[in-house]
Amino acid sequence: MATQAAESEGVGNPIPATEIPASGGPAGEQGGNEDHEQQQQQQQEEEQQEEEQQNITTTTYGSVVVNRPTPNADPSHLRQQEMASQFPNVPMDWAHLGQPAPDVPPVRYPHDVADIREDDLEVVVVGTAGEKITHLNDDFSSKCNADLEELVLRSHVIQKMQGLEKFKKLRLLEMYDNQVEALCSLDHLAETLRTLDMSYNVIRDMAPVACCENLTELYIANNKLKKIEGIRMLKSLRKIDLGANRIRVMDGEELSGLVNLEELWIGKNKIESIQGLEKLTKLRRLDVQSNRLTKIENLETQLETLEEIYLSHNGIDDEGALQATGLALKFPNLSVVDLSRNRLTTCQPFAHLKSLEELWISGNQIKTFDDVEALKQPASGGSSLAVKLETVYLEYNPVAKEFEYRKKLAEWVPSLSQIDATRIRPFGAQVVGAATSVGTPGASGTILMGAAPTADYMRKLQEAAVQRAKKESAAAESKQSSS
Repeated sequence: MATQAAESEGVGNPIPATEIPASGGPAGEQGGNEDHEQQQQQQQEEEQQEEEQQNITTTTYGSVVVNRPTPNADPSHLRQQEMASQFPNVPMDWAHLGQPAPDVPPVRYPHDVADIREDDLEVVVVGTAGEKITHLNDDFSSKCNADLEELVLRSHVIQKMQGLEKFKKLRLLEMYDNQVEALCSLDHLAETLRTLDMSYNVIRDMAPVACCENLTELYIANNKLKKIEGIRMLKSLRKIDLGANRIRVMDGEELSGLVNLEELWIGKNKIESIQGLEKLTKLRRLDVQSNRLTKIENLETQLETLEEIYLSHNGIDDEGALQATGLALKFPNLSVVDLSRNRLTTCQPFAHLKSLEELWISGNQIKTFDDVEALKQPASGGSSLAVKLETVYLEYNPVAKEFEYRKKLAEWVPSLSQIDATRIRPFGAQVVGAATSVGTPGASGTILMGAAPTADYMRKLQEAAVQRAKKESAAAESKQSSS
């Protein structure tokens, strides 16, 4: 016993306090085990509470305190340790998010950029999911040929035009669908640049384009422009798209210098009046749709070249449209007119457009056939000179609900090949005489088909054949019964 006591008190093999029995008997051993288990259980509960508390984010809304689990509250530190061992130079903590690590390139480029060769004269890098250029720098320009002629960086998240000074021979620069906030100086491209596309960005000032006197195509649609500026001296410009901005005025002073302009797209702005077209003697297409127009005005100049005019989704009424009376004289080559979604009640303004091929007036307030009668062609007893008219869109007007309205319209305008989205005869089909119903056998007009017959035409032929067979069968039965 003395030896055991001495060994128990020795420092070489101490006995933990939790393992010393409370008494020498079995009851003492049982009580000691229970105390030990309770202490372990209590310790585990405290550790669990601390762990849960770390995974709870407390947010105060006024006097209300809300506890919610932190996103990704699982033991992510284990993954971080694993990643840290594989990528020792990459920071893993949120505090360094967005800050470049010492030995890691600050910009990640899509694989397309890595494939650029120094002798390439055209570079096209289209952003894909997860592979977008964030910004340009000398690292990017160093990958490209200094004599680069075409650079396309579409659908990325670039905010600044920088690192482009090296490219002095660019003919085409496209940064469509980025987040560019401002145009950089384009002086180094003043002589070479021909096409500039900066659509779908957040640009507020277009003045820097003024130096590019050889520019032929300019696209700055879907930005935040409030006025037209910087284009007065661009005498070589042939196409310009300023749609979907915040422009309120068609600045005649700026537009007057575009003497070679062929296409002007300025739809979806806040324009209240058409103006500034006096000097645009080569204009072929004019788009001012989705604005705030109430009348067609300031078209006194004879624009013999104008072929297409798009004025849909405005507030133009009959009086406003009739102010354009004389369109046939001013625009003898006008072939496409779109006045859909306005406030028209008659087709009178379009009656004498002898070159008109397509007329879009759907979604107006044209109620009866009397309001459409202005389109009657001479062969049908009318006086309209629109003898080339092939397509008419009248859907979503009250008159479109009239019984057989397409049939009657086809009788009035024999040159038509399409009414709304319905093809009534092949395009280019020649109509001799006044066709009373489209392709119906026995009609006074004969359709000389220049293409494959339409489904409607074949259906009518089928119906006629069935009727003829019924008549012949009835005649045969009558003859047999009489004999």
